Amino acid sequence: MTMHDQVEELTRIRAGVLDGAAAATEAQHAKGKLTARERLDLLFDEGSFNEVEQLRRHRATGFGLEAKRPYTDGVVTGWGTVEGRTVFAFAHDFRIFGGALGEAHAQKIHKIMDLAIAAGAPLVSLNDGAGARIQEGVSALAGYGGIFQRNTRASGVIPQISVMLGPCAGGAAYSPALTDFVFMVRDTSQMFITGPDVVRAVTGEEITQNGLGGADVHAETSGVAHFAYDDEETCIAEVRYLLSMLPQNNRETPPAVPAGDPADRRAEALLDLVPLDGSRPYDMHRVIEEIVDDGEHMEVHERWATSVVTTLARLDGRVVGIVANQPQSFAGVLDIHSSEKAARFVQMCDSFNIPLVTLVDVPGFLPGVDQEHGGIIRHGAKLLYAYCNATVPRVQVILRKAYGGAYIVMDSRSIGADLSFAWPANEIAVMGAEGAANVVFRREIAASDDSEGLRTQKIKEYKAELMHPYYAAERGLVDDVIDPAQTRSVLIDALRMLRAKHAPIPSRKHGNPPM
Repeated sequence: MTMHDQVEELTRIRAGVLDGAAAATEAQHAKGKLTARERLDLLFDEGSFNEVEQLRRHRATGFGLEAKRPYTDGVVTGWGTVEGRTVFAFAHDFRIFGGALGEAHAQKIHKIMDLAIAAGAPLVSLNDGAGARIQEGVSALAGYGGIFQRNTRASGVIPQISVMLGPCAGGAAYSPALTDFVFMVRDTSQMFITGPDVVRAVTGEEITQNGLGGADVHAETSGVAHFAYDDEETCIAEVRYLLSMLPQNNRETPPAVPAGDPADRRAEALLDLVPLDGSRPYDMHRVIEEIVDDGEHMEVHERWATSVVTTLARLDGRVVGIVANQPQSFAGVLDIHSSEKAARFVQMCDSFNIPLVTLVDVPGFLPGVDQEHGGIIRHGAKLLYAYCNATVPRVQVILRKAYGGAYIVMDSRSIGADLSFAWPANEIAVMGAEGAANVVFRREIAASDDSEGLRTQKIKEYKAELMHPYYAAERGLVDDVIDPAQTRSVLIDALRMLRAKHAPIPSRKHGNPPM
């Protein structure tokens, strides 16, 4: 056999690998799902994908495995470019062993994860697998352990994105949970530790796979999924967009783009968007859209813990992370879930050098027995810890009210915000005037013949003396009181100044956050 013959043989083998089994491909399409390679084609720039270990096969014996040794072993791994920047990926091939993970399958994933960490580039996993390969026993379980260990090692070093495009059950679900972002597709992707059959056997509850761990459940109820979409094409397109907002690794800043939106643009609409009456709701999304470049932003956890908004956007062409109370949802209070949601987002932004802008309109923490017994103290402390630990540029803007401990937690000057600005109608206080008057003047009001009249008078006095818009500025807790229409230009100027910020980090192995 000549070298030419050998090359022809290699070409024939590769063609067989790429073609796959026609019947299995049809079955995949019949479920409304793309194949692993079709998904990779959508993720990467055209013609840029370089496959690794395409000819890898398992070496397991028993249970009929020795007679079935397909190339790739059910996972496609490699690297390519997304908008010209290097990205690594692995994609489960459900057509082969149902995408189940065996020893060789896991070693391929370990290899590509190690390469991504070494190269300092994002890692995207396209998940569509049936869990551990039962025929390979503990070897398969050990393979998952190696993935989890690498997920943890890469955490905060390179962006890790998990895209759920099929089932993900049992221990396999912990890998996506360890990554920075989880995308899901409705109807075709599910995540759960124990499936409906086990739930029925143990608890007697009847539930479908989607009802237990579908995209909407994890996007709205559990908070496991950051994004949920109706189809794979849209989902993967949004993954590409998210990658354009993230740096390659923790040593770089996110890519800047030319800004077509003028930095000095006045946002006159803000003067009417936010009611002066602190009890009236409004949509914080509209405020954000007025401030950021071209009104565009990518909201993270849009449908979970909706009393706080966490979103990525650009100001003057540069990426920022925005944390904002949402008065339209539970008056913008902080509760267990919204505190955890914001804390995770702040931590992610700090890991990847994304400046933080905090828009504050918060009445406090949500009161209630369920909240206290559920650990609101511990969960609220997560947000406090995340902000206090963050070294990226941090700018706070108080739009309207900021009461009590929630004001402190929402990146106040006292916990390290670099700059704090307030709109002219701001109210910063320990609590609202009504509650404060009832506490401070309780005896005087109770003894009065006109208790309601005296209460109204004391509320006015408290507001005039301790809650007027310039009280905090006079004491240096707010750097300036600004025209709301100038919020965009003020933020851009502040972030330009802070671009070269350097914050010393304590010498320690790591902190001990309130998990």
